[in-house]
Amino acid sequence: MTRGELASTALRMSFVPQTHDAIILGAGAAGLMCAAIAGQRGRRVLLLDHAPEVGRKIVISGGGRCNFTNLHTAPDRYLSQNPHFARSALSRYTALDFLALVERYDIAWHEKTLGQLFCDGSARQIVAMLLAECAKGAVEVRCEAPISGVTHGDGLFAVSHSGGAEAKAPALVIATGGPSIPKMGATGFAYDLARQFGLKVVQPRPALVPLTLPAEEALFRELSGVSTPVRARSGKVGFDEAALFTHRGLSGPAILQVSSYWQHGEEVGIDFVPEADAGWLVAAKRARPKASLRRVLEEALPSRLADVLAERVGLAGDLGNVGDKALAAAEARLADWRFRPDGSEGFAKAEVTAGGIDTRGLSSKTMEAVKVPGLYAIGEAVDVTGWLGGYNFQWAWASGVAAGQAV
Repeated sequence: MTRGELASTALRMSFVPQTHDAIILGAGAAGLMCAAIAGQRGRRVLLLDHAPEVGRKIVISGGGRCNFTNLHTAPDRYLSQNPHFARSALSRYTALDFLALVERYDIAWHEKTLGQLFCDGSARQIVAMLLAECAKGAVEVRCEAPISGVTHGDGLFAVSHSGGAEAKAPALVIATGGPSIPKMGATGFAYDLARQFGLKVVQPRPALVPLTLPAEEALFRELSGVSTPVRARSGKVGFDEAALFTHRGLSGPAILQVSSYWQHGEEVGIDFVPEADAGWLVAAKRARPKASLRRVLEEALPSRLADVLAERVGLAGDLGNVGDKALAAAEARLADWRFRPDGSEGFAKAEVTAGGIDTRGLSSKTMEAVKVPGLYAIGEAVDVTGWLGGYNFQWAWASGVAAGQAV
């Protein structure tokens, strides 16, 4: 064989056929959005998911109506060890941008409290919309396609999946989410893949999750089913929403919100009378000296909760027989009742995952890995976690668009 023939043979052996321009792993909110954007830019996109259908978390979200965004979306409503990372993507694809897409598909919607937007009908309308957007870009969607391996060489990512099939592309997007709600098939696959390519991972933990109380708080656990508006605090962060007592501890929107900030061993403070003016108990004594603390609390709280709080405070008899200092102390305790949870209900009940792929290794503009050209990470897989109320979906849309415009 001549030298020229040897060179030609070596060239043929080194050539790896490219099957797509981009492969996206995970057909959830972020993956679907990314695929649609990239496909409509003329990219040949393959979207893979191990589940039997796309958008499974979308379908169950918001009680089946999908809280698809929040009008008050802002970077300060997201948690991350790199707190400014989300700013770029969120500013370039806003809640109003997604709402415009929803309206183009004539999907009826309504606003609930605190800027939360929901479908009037079914969350499946959002999934159908995203699939239609993917179809516009001729995206190839394959479900029931578990990934068996990912390699990188000659400028291409090779993804082995169901039935021994293999796809190759110069761009690979990790959009497989975090381990929250494992019954839906969620795993830590994104973190394993990120580590494989040298990306760091911020320790994942459950977020937007009910908190559990220790045995000594059994009296409060016996209030299971009781809900009331409160102000819940963890550290310097506080939320004015409802708290719900459960047979295991504390839940409800206010608790889910603070759970994302709460660290094991810390206390959670609850103001049971957030609307009350300072000195309200002393004022109640002046106005109704024959009333008991329990009777006064029942006017603002569910009776079962009023019973427990009055018993714990320990002010028996008529308010007229209680000194002003004791009433002030009781008022202070009711305004900052301390619980020390012994844990949470874990990933099984967590709506999202805090932590994830370290954003300090990613471009905030494109979501591409700084040290691994062609590798992208979006959505819940990365260390960006929003508040309750549509913020995490907005991050999925915004990060998906950022990567879809870059691959």
